[in-house]
Amino acid sequence: MKKNTKLVLGASAAALIALSLGAAPASAHVLKPVRGNVVLTAHLTELNGSGASGKAFAVVRGETIRAIGIRARGLTPDAPHAQHIHYGDQAMNECPTLALDSNNDGRLNTLEGVPAYGPVVVSLNTSGDTTPASFLDVSRFPVAKNGSYNYLRTNIRFTDVAGTGYPGAEGLGTAAQIAEAIRDGEGVVVIHGNDYDGNGTYNLSDPEGASELDPTLPAEATDPVACGVLH
Repeated sequence: MKKNTKLVLGASAAALIALSLGAAPASAHVLKPVRGNVVLTAHLTELNGSGASGKAFAVVRGETIRAIGIRARGLTPDAPHAQHIHYGDQAMNECPTLALDSNNDGRLNTLEGVPAYGPVVVSLNTSGDTTPASFLDVSRFPVAKNGSYNYLRTNIRFTDVAGTGYPGAEGLGTAAQIAEAIRDGEGVVVIHGNDYDGNGTYNLSDPEGASELDPTLPAEATDPVACGVLH
């Protein structure tokens, strides 16, 4: 596992993230090092020709995300956008390219991107459960009013997650192992939801059809649209 030296911050994690999500330029942020908190940022770039972009900020201490914020734009307007932290011990832990388009349909679905960014380890929703069990609960993810949103949530605990590729029962990764990997810069933030035809809704009847994750959901609702690695 990669070991990187990280900038560390003091107690006001949520205030820092809120400031980072505001209008002030990054150069205006004076971050005072205090032992214990690891500060991570990710520049989010588009996937699937979405035009989406943004930035994510996180403050992690031990097995807790003390605060995480996302500023995203260029998204499908007035639609919900699932967002997660992905990580896998056997994944590349980076953003995918069309080289992973296994069926050559010209777009990446969520599962095609897994070799690059790994499985979901945290659901970045607006309320309630943040485990991978909530990764498709679209009703609890941010809505991009006019195509953008600012997201902030505090005190998210990492949990054990099966299927993350660690040796053991079904590749179970413990909360401590996953948290260490995120602190070391191997977590990938992915935002989903792409209205390909621009008709204002995610539709099962659109050419992309149903999601590979759930046949009751449109692929438009679950395809990835922006991605960035938390360093």
